[in-house]
Amino acid sequence: MTSMRDSVKRAVMWRSGSQILSQIVAWSATLIVIRILDPADYGIFAMTQVILTFLAFLGGYGFASSLIQDREVDERKIRQAFGMLLLVNGAIATVQFLGAPLAAAYYRTEMVTELLRVQALIFLSTPFIALPEVLLTREMDFKRPAICNLIATIVSASVALTCALSDFGVWTLVFAPLAAFWTRGICLMIAARFTYWPSFDLRGAGRMFNFGAAVLAGHFFWTLVTQSDIFIAGRFLTPENLGYYAEGLFLTTIVAVRFVPALNEVAFPAYAQLQDDRAALRYSFLKAVRLIMLATCPMFFGMSAVAPEMVAVLLGSKWLSMIPIVTVLAFAMPALTLHSLFAPALNAIGKPGITMQASIIGFCIVPAAFYIGVGWGGVGLAWVWVLVFPVLPLSVFLLAKPHLGISHGHMLGALAPGLGASAVMAVVVTLASANLPVESPFIRLPLLAALGAATYGGLLLLVARETLGELIRLVIKRKPPVVQPAE
Repeated sequence: MTSMRDSVKRAVMWRSGSQILSQIVAWSATLIVIRILDPADYGIFAMTQVILTFLAFLGGYGFASSLIQDREVDERKIRQAFGMLLLVNGAIATVQFLGAPLAAAYYRTEMVTELLRVQALIFLSTPFIALPEVLLTREMDFKRPAICNLIATIVSASVALTCALSDFGVWTLVFAPLAAFWTRGICLMIAARFTYWPSFDLRGAGRMFNFGAAVLAGHFFWTLVTQSDIFIAGRFLTPENLGYYAEGLFLTTIVAVRFVPALNEVAFPAYAQLQDDRAALRYSFLKAVRLIMLATCPMFFGMSAVAPEMVAVLLGSKWLSMIPIVTVLAFAMPALTLHSLFAPALNAIGKPGITMQASIIGFCIVPAAFYIGVGWGGVGLAWVWVLVFPVLPLSVFLLAKPHLGISHGHMLGALAPGLGASAVMAVVVTLASANLPVESPFIRLPLLAALGAATYGGLLLLVARETLGELIRLVIKRKPPVVQPAE
């Protein structure tokens, strides 16, 4: 058990540490690029991302992920997975290339055709990323993938800056991720010493196909839910207004979309090793929820409280119209984060269909709400995230609790410290902001951030000292906290 905890801790340190470093590099380049490009460029790019993301769910990561959940993996399974990935992603790239004019016609923007056809190259890199990464993940080796990700980020940032400074406009947003995907694929193939040839003889691959299909189905409905806002807004909003909303969404989701999935990559193989000990898995899952919500909720609530200062300092005056959008959207991010934490545990016990069912429930409600909300512009869409999206984490919790052995009390206990202290902190910062005599956002932002950090830390010391200590021990001390017996 100690060896397992040490492995998980090392994995978290490598994965989260490299992710933080990568995001520092990426965000440094991104902030420069945002100041150079126009909001309309981001609006047009967002149109293509809906199509790209919708097709990406078919990319076959679920087939590769089945190798993590599988107790035994041999060369035949690896070769079959490689063959599946090549076939599926080759087909997706072809569909996107040929179907690009249809997307351009829907958005009434001809340039979408050219952008989508070039972006189809991203899918061809997927097999060379997914399979080597899965094999390293299965071994709980996150050091080599972390180095590969960092290299890819540096290459992508370099391409982005070069293109932006060379006046490439919206093409900057296409070439940078394309460089990142292919660099990452090449590095992972080398790091994993991947020398397998693909096999297109798929006899005996039924279990792999069924697991991958269930994950794929869940991703399909999840994609429909989370991309329907841009898909609808792209039809009714101007490229400029769509750019404000899309970048506001990007800014507020960066923690939930960039950092939490990195931790989930560690959680999945760790949970998979505990799939035959449900009490230990339940304990580990609730602990992960408690600590991740404790770390992320103050960022979300704080982001809402300091949105005017944050946008002005980070993005500049031409992005000030997105302030109301960011202020509202930030409150929806705890629900998005919580929802994402269920998938690794459910996949580890062979129940990926539960997240699919929750996504189907969301699909029946959320897109219709976005269609109504777009009448109020980007702010209307933001309120849909706050008021309607929480139906997804609620649904997945109700469906998953008998399988994970968790109760309403367990979940409330895991959520209360982070949510409660963050809400109080946001009120304190908002009141202070209204009464702060300084006008410069460059002075206001650090002052309000410091007040928020001090308030949040003080509240945790008063009401959740043990939980705060648990988080500090996980990050700082060499010895992991002692695991208490599962209830």
